[in-house]
Amino acid sequence: MTQWSRRGILSGLGAIGSGAFWMPPTADALGLPTDKIKAVHYYRNFGDSAGRGGQPMVNQSTNVVIIETESGLRGIGEGGEPRTMEECAAMMIGLDPFRIDMHWQRMMRGMHYTAGREKLHSLGGLDLALWDLKGKALGVPVYQLLSGKSRDYLECYSTAFPRPKGSTIEDAARACRAAGFRVYRHATDIGGGPQVDRFALVRRMYNDCLLLQKGAGDGDWALDFHTQFDPPDAIRLCTMIEAADLHPYFIEDLIRSEGIETYETIRQRTKVPIAMGEQLGYKWDINRLIERQLIDYVRTSLPNVGGISEYMKIIAMAEAHYVGMIPHFTSPIAEAALVHCLIACSIPALMEILGDGSRTWPHLPRVYDFKDGKMWPNARPGLGVEVDIGKLTKIAEYNVYRAGMPLNHRPDGSYTQW
Repeated sequence: MTQWSRRGILSGLGAIGSGAFWMPPTADALGLPTDKIKAVHYYRNFGDSAGRGGQPMVNQSTNVVIIETESGLRGIGEGGEPRTMEECAAMMIGLDPFRIDMHWQRMMRGMHYTAGREKLHSLGGLDLALWDLKGKALGVPVYQLLSGKSRDYLECYSTAFPRPKGSTIEDAARACRAAGFRVYRHATDIGGGPQVDRFALVRRMYNDCLLLQKGAGDGDWALDFHTQFDPPDAIRLCTMIEAADLHPYFIEDLIRSEGIETYETIRQRTKVPIAMGEQLGYKWDINRLIERQLIDYVRTSLPNVGGISEYMKIIAMAEAHYVGMIPHFTSPIAEAALVHCLIACSIPALMEILGDGSRTWPHLPRVYDFKDGKMWPNARPGLGVEVDIGKLTKIAEYNVYRAGMPLNHRPDGSYTQW
């Protein structure tokens, strides 16, 4: 935190009892400077992933976005793709970086067509960067801006936990729990092929569940259906799990996400805990599933929903209906942002980690803090992330303001048309 912002905050707090309130002329009551967004820098991260033929695999989830202000502040986010990133970023140039919800509403409805999921991804990446920037301006981690710590750490589950050659999934589940993870996750697409025998797959997954229950125990394993089943087969496998008195922590993505109304039928025919939503976006995608309690855990994630601003609203909605949060792992900076969101609430929550959690990213000297199978908060300002842009490829820089559509305001200045 800069000297002037510390002085501003302390002076303001000290003056509360006297009724006076002194602040530097360039700062508000929190110590935030008067500032404007100067440019948005956008980078591609090829990382260490290889696609077919040895070519780098482009993944929009790991594109890095940096918002730069006139005072030199830099906020780091992640996600999006160039076309919608340009559209969203242009609406912020020259404006106050600390009015985060205003920017969210503007980017969301600033063109004739409301944002689809691709645009939400770009909007979400920028929203992460705005929260990071604000935390850095105040010298505090983002979770302090959200409400402060409500838990000491976050339990995690492992996807693709290392499995030594010759070992069984029972062995892997037991080793995963011994490493400190709360849950070992198995999936229907492990060991399969492009051609699916639906009856054989249901039987194979059921047999795997018997091993998982034996290796991990009640509530310490999970199964991802990976949207590979039609409803009759998904329901049949759930029925078999129930009949055998097996107890997964959750069953994930039973069917494809387009027809969420089908969960009305599924919920009536099974009692296994259901987690769903990794393919969904903002609160209007998931609200019916939450409000009708058709699922037990929300899988929506960052930056997919439109960033931290929208994610906290989904958390509040879930809490009101006794639904927990098990976000999908998307990318490392977004994973760091999820820690801030979930540390700042008491809702039942698990976070996803790939493998044993030892993976590193060359372009991220610092990202999230993971050890002993758990995610831990830290005191670093903003999202607590550092980026080495020398290891990234620049996609574009956006520094020209474009307003988009004119939007109506209420008398108080807020946008209409929620």
